[in-house]
Amino acid sequence: MPLRALSRFMKSVLLAVLFLGSLGLAGAAMTFVHPGALNSREELNFVKAQIQAGAEPWKGEFERIKAGRYAHMGPHALTHIDSKSEDANVSRYDAAAAYSQALLWYFTGDEAYARSAVAILNAWSNLQGFTAGTQQDRLQAGWIGAVFAPAAEIMRLYSGWSVGEIAAFQAMFRRAFYPQLTTASTWNGNIDLTQIDAMLAIAVFNEDEVLFRQGLERLRVRSAAYFYLTSDGPRPRPIAGDHGDPEKFWSHPRRWVDGLTQETCRDNGHHTQFALGSALHAAETAWHQGVDVYTEHQQRYVAAMELLAGQFLSGSLDGLAANDVASRERFNTWEVGYHHYHGRMGLDLPNTRRLIVEQIRTDSIRAIWNLNYETLTHAELPGDL
Repeated sequence: MPLRALSRFMKSVLLAVLFLGSLGLAGAAMTFVHPGALNSREELNFVKAQIQAGAEPWKGEFERIKAGRYAHMGPHALTHIDSKSEDANVSRYDAAAAYSQALLWYFTGDEAYARSAVAILNAWSNLQGFTAGTQQDRLQAGWIGAVFAPAAEIMRLYSGWSVGEIAAFQAMFRRAFYPQLTTASTWNGNIDLTQIDAMLAIAVFNEDEVLFRQGLERLRVRSAAYFYLTSDGPRPRPIAGDHGDPEKFWSHPRRWVDGLTQETCRDNGHHTQFALGSALHAAETAWHQGVDVYTEHQQRYVAAMELLAGQFLSGSLDGLAANDVASRERFNTWEVGYHHYHGRMGLDLPNTRRLIVEQIRTDSIRAIWNLNYETLTHAELPGDL
């Protein structure tokens, strides 16, 4: 292992040991770092400097957001969300707008963006709950919670967002989101992972150590049951929702290989991108709070990234599924995981690197549900961030 990677590995081990040790100290409360969901202050400052210098890809990505639909969108706040109606899109648009405007404010210092982002967050403080009465509510809460919380984490730095308004937004999360997120979905695994992404981000904003620990435990269980390794045995680890039939739950893979996911053969990479992106978001949020779960899941996450990236590059699932054609949809994720495993840890992920350069930074959808703007926020970050 290269010296740089070794030193970072030792740092991650130390972080994990310190965190695990703190769990055994009665009454030792966790101290949360802000902003500390998907974005750290140091990362945001690096990106800001690159934009100011006119460097790519940051400058181009920044201009794309600035010219986009979310840069000036105002709130369409709801008091209740029916996840089976147009409410789903309305809430998604507002979450994306809040995050977009939070980033624009941080990178420009323009208070017009700050006031607009805060107006969106304050309007949603009146949300009472989700009313569809199905597991779709759990997915919707995950999708938008994983975006509203990072937006709020950035905006808590803005002096114009009052303590009372921040408290109201925290109360809204407890009232409306906790009931939907703290019960794991038993549908396909991307939903649980999306919930976990939201849980950890919201836990940071709310400074809720109990929710944070619940999210970490859910991530541990779901990662082991969603990202397959041949060392697991001939079939994946069981989990609620598989009904004792892993072949059916995994859409009948023709071969079981390292990096296969529960949804690889379901739709050839579409939902796997959401699952993988959500898992890596959760790991990144934990990292910003001094907790290393990347190392525990390294084999699974790296194998899944490299397998899926290779499939996307070739256009083929290499005989793993009945439909051998890989999904043509590309979402603006991948950067978070690549930055950690390559940038911080020095691991070589050739398929992932090539996919990012050739397809993700050029042709991917920049904002969709909880996968937003990773080329802007996480591309080419220094290894010590």
